[in-house]
Amino acid sequence: MAKIKGTVTVDVEKCKGCGVCVVACPTDVLALSKEVNGKGYPFAMQANPDACTGCANCAVVCPDSCLTVYRQRDPNA
Repeated sequence: MAKIKGTVTVDVEKCKGCGVCVVACPTDVLALSKEVNGKGYPFAMQANPDACTGCANCAVVCPDSCLTVYRQRDPNA
């Protein structure tokens, strides 16, 4: 069975830094950045991208639909 690798993209300018996605991630992929977006909010980012399984929990709980999750087969598996 092929291993699935996930990737999360964040709409940085739309993110308000609520952190709900960070808590929802079962593999601790996401964190809030130390930088801020144009509105002054810290935004979500992938702190540990290799751990992402593509479960999309983060995208489901995001109140502003800032996250998009892509799933693909891991070519190294």
